Amino acid sequence: MNKMPFFIVGQHAVIEALRNPERKVLRVFLTEESKKNIHRKNQKTNILKNVKVYFKTKKELDKYTTKDQISHQGYVAEIEELDQPLLKDFVRNKNNLTLVCLDEVTDPRNIGSLIRNAASFKIDGLIVKDRHFPKKSKLMYKAASGCIEHINIFQVSNINSTLKNLKDKNFWIYGFDSSANKNFTEIEWKGNNILLFGSEGFGMRQHTAKYADFFVRIKINKNVESLNISNSAAIVFHHLSNSKKNLD
Repeated sequence: MNKMPFFIVGQHAVIEALRNPERKVLRVFLTEESKKNIHRKNQKTNILKNVKVYFKTKKELDKYTTKDQISHQGYVAEIEELDQPLLKDFVRNKNNLTLVCLDEVTDPRNIGSLIRNAASFKIDGLIVKDRHFPKKSKLMYKAASGCIEHINIFQVSNINSTLKNLKDKNFWIYGFDSSANKNFTEIEWKGNNILLFGSEGFGMRQHTAKYADFFVRIKINKNVESLNISNSAAIVFHHLSNSKKNLD
């Protein structure tokens, strides 16, 4: 399959892409200072080896970020997509997996921040609808701060059928809903679990929510309506990370 290349920007996004042996980096555009910084951070390995490097001024690099209104920090790279892992192969014969499923979450910055949180707390993978996933978004890559290189992202055509198949494979599905009665910290997180998050504006779709085995909430100040989805996810991921340590 012919993969259409695209551009990413930002120090961490570009450096982690260069460090990832599975990622094909076609070209890198750097300032003199950002090249020096790359060598300072990677003294044992020349991650620019076999990569076409072009030197530009910061002003010349601005054209890659003006539309998105984000900072390139002196780093721009043209890359190809990673090969997509197959969910059915990944879950086969595995226990104690924690996967995150996003229903109707489309904002690139929120998804990028959530990916960063998931990678930080060793979540096993992220399930997204391929049509809604901004897979070539500079905003998402910048917000993920290089962590897209460190997490499995499963792009599926249908969220509902995917959840149904995972239920059949002994996964428990927990839907996060601010109106739920049970606090998520009351759950004993064992076995294979799916953490199901809906969009900030509308929550989970009704026909997706029916696949949840349980609904749980994050207990916050009753005078505050809700948390940003990436902040909510970080709280949950941190708690689960500590819970699993206690189980090991």
